[in-house]
Amino acid sequence: MSQSDYVIVGAGSAGCALAYRLTEAGKTVTLIEYGGSDIGIFIQMPGALSYPMNMPRYDWGFSTVPEEHLGGRRLVTPRGKVIGGSSSINGMVFVRGNRKDYDHWEDSGAAGWGYADVLPYFQRMESWHGGTSAWRGSDGPLHITRGKRKNPLFNTFIEAGHQAGWPRNDDYNGEHQEGFGPMEATIYKGRRWSAANAYLRPAKKTGKLTLIRGLARRVLFEGKRAVGVEIDRKGQIEQIKAGREVILAASSINTPKLLMLSGIGPAQHLRDNGIEVRVDRPGVGSNLQDHLEVYMQYKSLKPVSLYTYYNLLGKSRVGVEWILQKTGLGASNQFESCGFIRSSDKADYPDIQYHFLPLAVRYDGKAAAKGHGFQAHVGPMRSKSRGTVRLTSNDPLTAPKIHFNYMSHDEDWEEFRACVRHTRKIFGQPAFSAYCGDEIQPGADVQSDEQIDAFIREHAESAYHPCGTARVGAADDPDAVVDPELRVIGVEGLRVADSSIFPRITNGNLNGPSIMTGEKAADHILGRSMLKADLDALKGRP
Repeated sequence: MSQSDYVIVGAGSAGCALAYRLTEAGKTVTLIEYGGSDIGIFIQMPGALSYPMNMPRYDWGFSTVPEEHLGGRRLVTPRGKVIGGSSSINGMVFVRGNRKDYDHWEDSGAAGWGYADVLPYFQRMESWHGGTSAWRGSDGPLHITRGKRKNPLFNTFIEAGHQAGWPRNDDYNGEHQEGFGPMEATIYKGRRWSAANAYLRPAKKTGKLTLIRGLARRVLFEGKRAVGVEIDRKGQIEQIKAGREVILAASSINTPKLLMLSGIGPAQHLRDNGIEVRVDRPGVGSNLQDHLEVYMQYKSLKPVSLYTYYNLLGKSRVGVEWILQKTGLGASNQFESCGFIRSSDKADYPDIQYHFLPLAVRYDGKAAAKGHGFQAHVGPMRSKSRGTVRLTSNDPLTAPKIHFNYMSHDEDWEEFRACVRHTRKIFGQPAFSAYCGDEIQPGADVQSDEQIDAFIREHAESAYHPCGTARVGAADDPDAVVDPELRVIGVEGLRVADSSIFPRITNGNLNGPSIMTGEKAADHILGRSMLKADLDALKGRP
C-alpha cells in the first residue's frame, strides 16, 4: 500500500473537513473509519433523525456508568459509527457558539483560539442561505438553512419569548446570540448536509484520499514520533503508515481512548491497564463535559402539532413525499425556532438554550404523549461539572468507562431550576393563550425547588454534546493535552482535531464548532498564516 502524507482517524465532523482541506492543498490522506456507508433514508432524510442514533449499525452504543447525582441512571452516549460520524446521526442543528466561549478558550491558554481567530473559519466553511451578512460565509462547503416555519407554533414560540422580556434575534450565529428566533440547520435541498456530504465526497473527487474501513487500535511510534496507526481490518491486524503526521479525529470518547491505548495519558491508569507509559498526560480523558436538558411538554388546545402524522399512515405519507420530492415534513428536523437566554443577572452572556418542537415526544422518538402537544428542550449551557473517559482494559474492542459526573456542582441545580421557571413564563405569555393547555411534564404541581430537583434527577437527558477530553492549552500546562497548534504535548507527528480539544463546552450544539476545528487544524498542519477577523470593523454591520 502506498504511504499517504497524513493519516486521519475518524471520518466525522472534524475529520471530513480536515481531509478535504488537506487534499485540496494537494496532500495525500488516508482516512480510517470503523463505520460503514451513510447512504440510506434514515440518515439522509432530516425528519428521520430519531432513528440512526438508536441503530447499532450507525452508533457505537456507548452509555455512562451509573450517574450518582441522577439517581444512578445510566445515560446513553450516542456517537456516530458511520461515514460522517456524528454529523450523520445528529439533530442537524447548527450553532457556532458564543463569542465569549472562544475568548474564554484563549484566556485559559489556547492562544490563537479567541473569537477573532475562529470566526474566519466559521465563515470559510459556510454557505449560509439566510441572506447577506458580514458575519456569515456564503461559498463554503457546509450549507446552512432555516426551516420554513409553516407550523404556527414555531413563530408563536418566538413571539412568546419576546413577550416574556427577551429580544428577538434573526441570526443567533451572527453578531449577537441572545434572544429568540429561527433555528438553523445543516440541511440542503431537503437532505441532511452532513460532513460527509459537505466535505468527504468532494475530497474523494481530488483523487488524493484513501478511505479505509477498520478499527484503529493504537498509534504507532518510532521513538517519540508517531509514524502510523495499527488497525483491525476484517480480523487482520495492519499498519497504516503516515509520511508526515497522524491526526486523531475519533470523537471526545474514542480519541482519548486511542491516546491511552497508545501510552499517552494518566501514568498510573495506563499501568493499571497493562499499558507501557509513553507520555504521562493526566489531562487525557479528563475534563469531560456535556449539555443536559429536560423536555417541558404541554398539551395543545388546537390540532396543529405533528401528532397528526405520528402514526404508521402519517409517517408513510411523509416518507413517500420525501423520497419523491425531498420536500414536506421529512425535509425538516422540526427544530425551526429557538432561544438563548440568561438564567439570571449573574450570567454575563446566555447560559440557557431552547429547542422548540411542535410535538410532545422523546428525542429518541419513543413515548409520544397521547394527543396534540408540543415541547421545549431546555438546559444550561455551561455546567461546572467535569467527568472522565477511562479504559476498562487494554483491549481496543472494549468500550471505555464514561462518567460525566452530571449535576455534581450546586450551580447546576440552580441553573436547571431557572430553566424550568423561565420556560413556564414563556408558555404563559399571551401568544400561547390559544394553544397552550395543561402542562404534561413536569406537571403544574411540581413547584418547589425540591420537586423540580426530583424531576431533573429523574428526567434530565443528555443533549449528546460530549467534549473536552484532550483539551488545548499552553504547552507548559500540565493538564493540557495538545498545544495551540493541536500537537499532542510530549510527542512528535501526532495531533488531535475534534471536540476533544475544547477547553470548555460552547453555547449550543457542537457540530459547528467541531467542523470549525477541522478547518482550522488544516491551516495549522499546512503551516499557513492563520486567518484573523477585524472585529472592530465588523461591529454593527449587518
